Amino acid sequence: MRRLPSSYVVASLLVLGLVVWLLLGDFQRFQPTPPESPPPSAEGSRVEVTTRHSTFYVPRQIVQGQLSAEREVTLRANVGGVVQEKPVAQGSRVNAGDTLLILDNDALPERLQQARDELTLAQAEYAGAQNLRQRELISQPELLRLQASLSASAAQVAQLEKQLNDSRPQAPFAGTLGRVQVEVGDLVQPGEEWGELVDDSRLTGEAWVSQQEVGELSAGLPVSARLLNGEQLEGELTFVSPRADESTRTFYVEATLDNPRGLTMAGGSAELTITLAPREVHRLSPALLSLNDEGRLAVKYVDAANDVVQAPVELVSATIESAYVSGLPEQIELITLGAGLVEPGERVDPVRVDDTPREAR
Repeated sequence: MRRLPSSYVVASLLVLGLVVWLLLGDFQRFQPTPPESPPPSAEGSRVEVTTRHSTFYVPRQIVQGQLSAEREVTLRANVGGVVQEKPVAQGSRVNAGDTLLILDNDALPERLQQARDELTLAQAEYAGAQNLRQRELISQPELLRLQASLSASAAQVAQLEKQLNDSRPQAPFAGTLGRVQVEVGDLVQPGEEWGELVDDSRLTGEAWVSQQEVGELSAGLPVSARLLNGEQLEGELTFVSPRADESTRTFYVEATLDNPRGLTMAGGSAELTITLAPREVHRLSPALLSLNDEGRLAVKYVDAANDVVQAPVELVSATIESAYVSGLPEQIELITLGAGLVEPGERVDPVRVDDTPREAR
């Protein structure tokens, strides 16, 4: 009988061994009881924490607005006449009561003096008539006629005085005389606009704020206005509208700003910075903020029992580097590493590090 080559014998044995291994399979996999799992660790997940204390923070709201003079009035002629004189040049500072324009008064001073003399005569005649009436030397109707004459003379004097004053309009308040639109010799009609008076010793800053920002505003808060030329004015918030504009849903606010140097900025634009009341906040990295189950911003920290606490917070202010939040205890063990791997109420193994802000991971 011919013997098989040794290579065939070895190959046959290998094939037989492979078949046996496939038939028997991995006995460990089909054991009736699962292998024992390692005992759970006595400690929870490890997280990095750092001690944080609250600080006082002064939040600010910055809005874009425009400036207007505290008082300004359009000057109109009460009587008609020809311009005789312009005693004040446009752009000049004036005091209350200064004469700003002189119109042709049609001899009003002389007519007024005559009316005053007639009033003096009427007063004397009426006083004498009263004495005569007491002695019944004149009739009652005669006394009444003299009294009516006295009243007419007084009315004439008052009318002429008003005409004279109207022909020489005066400044109703101290300020700057704006553009004067008439020249000497021009005929001015009653009611015609001829100039303007602006009181810019103080300016009014006007702006609109959103619904989210108006809740923290109230009259009396400090306001700083930065002008386009770099100048800065100080003042306070004086008005917050109780009702939003229907079209924009924003609220109108006003601030009164001191203008001691008399800067000519009425009608210009300005950046208004409103300083809000100080608040107790924690400063942390924006990356440490998360959302709780209610969708509110929250921060995770470790309490005294090493349990994770997720506390809702209010975002007071934020930049790329820092977030200022309120609603936390004065001192917390803030989780700076591992906050995303632990849940509220879970006991953890905190590892304390220095107070250098770190990003959450």
